[in-house]
Amino acid sequence: MEQTQPAMHSESVRPLERVKVVDLSRLVSGNMLTHVLADLGATVIKVEPPRKGDELRAWQRAGMSTYWIAYSRNKHSVELNLRTDEGMKELRALLHDADILVENFRPGTLERMGLGKEQLNALNPRLVVVRISGWGQTGEFANKGGFGSLIEAMSGFAAMNGFSDLPPVLPPFAMADSVAGIYGAALAMAAMHGQRDRTATEVQEIDLSLFEPLFSILGPQAAEFQLTGKPTPRSGSRSPTHAPRNVYRTKDEKWVALSAGMEGTLARLFDGIGYPQGLQDPRFSTHEARLKNIDALDALIQGHIVKLTLPEALDFFAVRDITAGPVCDIEDLLKHPYILERNLLVEQAAPDGRKVLVHAAPYRINGNRPPILRGAPSIGQDNAQWLSKSSNTTVASVSTPVYAATNQA
Repeated sequence: MEQTQPAMHSESVRPLERVKVVDLSRLVSGNMLTHVLADLGATVIKVEPPRKGDELRAWQRAGMSTYWIAYSRNKHSVELNLRTDEGMKELRALLHDADILVENFRPGTLERMGLGKEQLNALNPRLVVVRISGWGQTGEFANKGGFGSLIEAMSGFAAMNGFSDLPPVLPPFAMADSVAGIYGAALAMAAMHGQRDRTATEVQEIDLSLFEPLFSILGPQAAEFQLTGKPTPRSGSRSPTHAPRNVYRTKDEKWVALSAGMEGTLARLFDGIGYPQGLQDPRFSTHEARLKNIDALDALIQGHIVKLTLPEALDFFAVRDITAGPVCDIEDLLKHPYILERNLLVEQAAPDGRKVLVHAAPYRINGNRPPILRGAPSIGQDNAQWLSKSSNTTVASVSTPVYAATNQA
């Protein structure tokens, strides 16, 4: 595993180095968005309520704010009480030369704070404002609570996830928030690029719901329902588009995932499991036939794989150039050669001195990963750098935020 990476200030690795982002969001969606920007070099200033801080800090394991450590590295933190005139004055000062503002309040909250589009235009017409909410800024759902679990249920994801004879299954992580955050990072950068090409600028507002990005990645569900009259069924690890695709148990009680929808791959698979006539079998001779007879096809494949240990199964697939791989958990991955060779985990120190592994930037630019220049900040760690010396807002009697975020998993 790598240690925290040394500073690398090349713009080719940190292309957003001169970008300033003010982040008013809480929990996952906004933090994911600004996490992407911070790793790319942006100066991200988290504005947190006094003492309590971002609610993401409360997502802990063994007394450590693991989500905060992983998704708030490379960020700054200032502590502001936005219930006070002084706190709002400090916020406006931060926004005066910012490139991007991120918030996930209920729609209308920014306006009630005196930071509607007209006021922001007067303050900084170059600003890009990303407004994250559960359901969007308009419509009858706009003021409905936007927790990620509701979106994952209503979007169609839960209905198609799991097994047909069991209840719908929600994801075991903040999927809707994370997808929206990654979409939001791309939108923020695109809008900022557009601002820099304009001679006359005005504030650009991005209305980003949690629902729409997740809905957009679930496949052409509407078109397929129009054509078939049937929603996508829950089918476990099988695919509604091709077969075989499933997980299969090995002799040593491990699991291997297989996807062999292309006929060339399938021919090699049939030959390897001792059924070379498979593509001549009417049950498996066409794409449609394989989907219709998926139980028989899976039983045929499982009957062979159960005779092999996981290493033997992986060798079996590798020598035949069949797309298959192990089902891994994090314990497996910590020692997996792929993770080690790609240096995908780096060690970071928590505020209490303990060290844990977190993901590195999940890409390389010109052969290098952007570095982790600073760990996740403590609450108000960067007050002195970003707030006026006369500000008394860093310690307040109110320990909860006025404008509570509404989106979480």
